[in-house]
Parts: sequence; structure tokens; C-alpha cells
Amino acid sequence: MPTPDELKDEFWKAVGSDRTMMLGLPGVDGGHARPMTGLLDGSEGPIWFFTSTDTDLGQQVTARQGAVATFADKGHNLFACVHGTVSRDNDPAVIDRLWNSFIAAWYEGGKSDPKLVLLRFDPEEAQIWQDGSSLVAGIKVLLGIDPKQSYRDNVAKVDLG
Repeated sequence: MPTPDELKDEFWKAVGSDRTMMLGLPGVDGGHARPMTGLLDGSEGPIWFFTSTDTDLGQQVTARQGAVATFADKGHNLFACVHGTVSRDNDPAVIDRLWNSFIAAWYEGGKSDPKLVLLRFDPEEAQIWQDGSSLVAGIKVLLGIDPKQSYRDNVAKVDLG
């Protein structure tokens, strides 16, 4: 059973390698989250998202505001719901560090494209779940073991701020 710190470390490693998150703004556009590529500029947050002034998020994030990001790693071994704040932050130094050919494909004007918006998501807290595999749970039931306790041990609320 992992400790909260181990789940937190596992979360940051997974975000750094898998990157796809669902990002939403509570109370805006029905709170619908959108799939976004989250980039780290180091081993932990903030999490950076490139978007455009043509997108809903690019238009809706005009000041620092509350946001929620959800995450599932590619192997579905780790899940997280992360609360924090999001703001526009077109820092040229950060754009330079994060820029790559995949991002460049979206912006005709390159790093200085007037439509480019860099969102900074500052995570504050998260609930992180490690997979409580239904196969393993099924085997435990067959052996007369209650799988709920071990599942509870695979969940933690962690401070990310």
C-alpha cells in the first residue's frame, strides 16, 4: 500500500510522461473539461497548456481562476482529480523551454503567433487513486478477503501547492 507521498511522486512521473489531462473551469461552460496536453517544466508543477485565442479556454481564462484537471495514466494504473488555479502566462522564457515541433504545428506565426495562449495551471490539492484492479479484487473475494480495505489504502488526498 503506497503512502500519500509515494502516490504524489507517482502522479508527477505519470503526468510528465503521459501528459494528457482533462482541464475544466467550474461554473464556466457547464464545467465541461477538455482534453489538453499538460507539460511540466521540471519534475513537478505548475502544469502548462498551450491553447489559442480561438478556443473556449483561450477565451474564458482572462484572469486567475479556479480550475479542475483530471488525469488517467496510459495504463489506467493511476487516476487523479486535481484542483487549483489557471491563468494566462505567455512568458517567452517558458514558451522557449516548452516549445517543440508538435506545438509549432498548431501556430502559423510560431512562438510569437498572436493567437498563442499559454495557460499556467497551479495545482493545489489532488485526490489520487492507484488502480484497485477488479481482477485482483475478484480473486480476493474468491479467497474470502474483503477487497474494500486494500482499495481504501490506494487512495490519498495530497497537497500539491
